[in-house]
Amino acid sequence: MEKKDIKSMTFLELTKEMESLGEKPFRSRQIYQWLHQKMVTDFNEMSNLSKNLREKLEESYRLTNLEPVEIKVSAIDGTRKYLFCLEDGNVIESVLMRYKHGNSVCISSQVGCRMGCRFCASTLDGLTRNLRPSEMLDQIYQIQKDIGERVSNVVVMGSGEPLDNYDNLVRFIRLLSGEDGLHISQRNITVSTCGLVPEIRRLAEEDLQITLALSLHAPNDQVRRTLMPIANRYALKDVLAACREYYEKTGRRLTFEYSLVKGVNDNLNEAAALAELVGGYHGHVNLIPVNPIKERDYVQTGREAVEAFRHYLEQHGINVTVRREMGRDISGACGQLRKSFIDRTKGAEV
Repeated sequence: MEKKDIKSMTFLELTKEMESLGEKPFRSRQIYQWLHQKMVTDFNEMSNLSKNLREKLEESYRLTNLEPVEIKVSAIDGTRKYLFCLEDGNVIESVLMRYKHGNSVCISSQVGCRMGCRFCASTLDGLTRNLRPSEMLDQIYQIQKDIGERVSNVVVMGSGEPLDNYDNLVRFIRLLSGEDGLHISQRNITVSTCGLVPEIRRLAEEDLQITLALSLHAPNDQVRRTLMPIANRYALKDVLAACREYYEKTGRRLTFEYSLVKGVNDNLNEAAALAELVGGYHGHVNLIPVNPIKERDYVQTGREAVEAFRHYLEQHGINVTVRREMGRDISGACGQLRKSFIDRTKGAEV
């Protein structure tokens, strides 16, 4: 019999599980707090439970714990990049970034990715599998325990397309923001998507207060298709219509992620088209000088061109920031550390 994933259960589900074991309801709260507040790694650490109950839990439930394989710390800005090993031997990565407003963690939602974005290392080996809610949560738990500080902001923008793992993502958000868990405000949770239209519309109906970030990266379908294969399935007008629906139903401001690639999408004609495209969306444009990866020949836009692009947007009423590069000396971009680890491992096996 396969063990149940106890860390992915809601409080109500856990309560029903304890009832089925003949335990009193208050045990559910104790166990839930051990899992999501004290973040234990073993049922035997649950010291206020009877030995008999701990044995029952061990027999019927799996307790997901990610194993740190590698931790890299940037000498430039203190960014910490984590490579975690899953129970099945797959590896995923997470990033801790320290800001004045608090600690922010960027987590992965899948092992690999099948979206195929040309500038991203996460997608080079395709999709292996989705992460369970417990595996998404434990990235945050392990990092919080490692640094001994509270995580206040979570970005689901690491390896994988979050909306391609929809049900697990939504469950993860509810567990993370629930008052019996870490209770991180939904307003401090950002979910990135390359533009899966049906899932954006579905997310608008979930009664969540998270920030939605659209990986835009081009102001028209022609350029976007050269960067993102998903653009062949969903036209920009349909993606933006879904984003508008999300804004109207949630009241949450949208973020438009725009990776600047030299000679591809970084001239002022593209800036003008972008300003016209997103001007009416009450959104925020996040300009990202693309982080080069050795498997692609894309080149990062120079600083002067980045500033000219930003200045044009500001002059035309667009709220815009240039994302500060963090962790570049430790393979900080999505998928880079995992890819290098896989390549090293394969090389060692030959």
